[in-house]
Amino acid sequence: MTTRRLHYAWIVALVTFLGLLASAGVRTAPSVVLVPLEAEFGWSRSETSFAVAISLFVFGSGAPLGGVLMDRFGPRRVLLGGLAVITSGLALMLTMDRLWQFHLWWGVAVGIGTGAVAGTLGATVAMRWFNVRRGMVLGLFSAASAAGQFLFTPTLIAAGTGGNWRAVILVLVGAGIAAAALAALFMRSSPEDARTTAWGKAPSASAALADSRTTPLREAIRTRDFWLLAGSFFVCGYTTNGMIGTHLLPHALEHGFVEAEMAGAIAVMGVMNIVGSLISGALSERFDNRKLLATYYGFRALSLAALPFVLEMQGMLLFTIIYGFDWVATVPPTINLTASRFGRGSLGSIYGWIYCAHMIGAGIASFAGGFFRDHFGDYHLIFISAAVMGIVASGLTLGIKNRGVTRPIPAAAAAD
Repeated sequence: MTTRRLHYAWIVALVTFLGLLASAGVRTAPSVVLVPLEAEFGWSRSETSFAVAISLFVFGSGAPLGGVLMDRFGPRRVLLGGLAVITSGLALMLTMDRLWQFHLWWGVAVGIGTGAVAGTLGATVAMRWFNVRRGMVLGLFSAASAAGQFLFTPTLIAAGTGGNWRAVILVLVGAGIAAAALAALFMRSSPEDARTTAWGKAPSASAALADSRTTPLREAIRTRDFWLLAGSFFVCGYTTNGMIGTHLLPHALEHGFVEAEMAGAIAVMGVMNIVGSLISGALSERFDNRKLLATYYGFRALSLAALPFVLEMQGMLLFTIIYGFDWVATVPPTINLTASRFGRGSLGSIYGWIYCAHMIGAGIASFAGGFFRDHFGDYHLIFISAAVMGIVASGLTLGIKNRGVTRPIPAAAAAD
């Protein structure tokens, strides 16, 4: 009896997932460490939020560069380099006692590292290693962010009990080292490096030609669709990483929610995030991706509009379920539309800039949340602003041109 051997593409996919998982875990830390840092060093919420904003801006600006570096040097080297920078920045945080050091180590170093790892890594791996089922792989890689939230946030909250933010950082350093070790052992940049071929039946010559179209960036930025995709993804970053990822836990604690209960609620959000990303990956292969995005942004707007009025744990759990399902569901359709509109051959560079817009939105929301809280006493107005922007994003996505198939070019989904 013969035994089917696991295709190496799935080993690469697993290592990529774990790298994205570690990066996502690092990005969950601000919501856990902001309050302890403020208590120990006397920093204001605006000052600590500014470090997070710097990190998100650097993260976003690093995404296009990461795409170029992956095209030139391959995902393996970029992943290892990114994890090394992340781990070094975190380790240096353990020695800090000045605000500028927090801005430098977290804002710049961690921002560069997470941008290199998470920006376009999944998209590049999916394109290089999979001929079919890219939508599923896309959902899997998108789920890494959700799984990072699900696994790391409760763990970091437990590690940081009593305001011990240094223990939180040590957990993240360990995760970074583990992910780097696995990448060094098993990651390969292309099927050729592993002496194999991409997984799945190769597309026909005509389909492969359409799939590998390239659009120079200078041409892409002159199109309406590029700015509609970038604008809607700006809103995505504003309403997720920057807003909820940074400020949900501090907001909840300031309104009487118990830290242990919030750890459970955030874990629920993470589980729903995984479910939502996987379902979205499957739906993106079958339905008009523009309508999917409009639906996702609409539900996100409704949940954010309700958040200021959530005062009991039952309501918070309901919010985390609805919002969690929607968090990264926007990623598969956005990448599918980018690939369909501009071609797989230029996905890395063009999606890198669209992702940059995402993280600019996240950085603005991170700082604005802290600013509004310091000056108005709560986060209510900033949550309402996010709801309004969600409605705007729904309208933007419906204006995107439906070029070719918005299904992933029967084989053309990429991953975040």
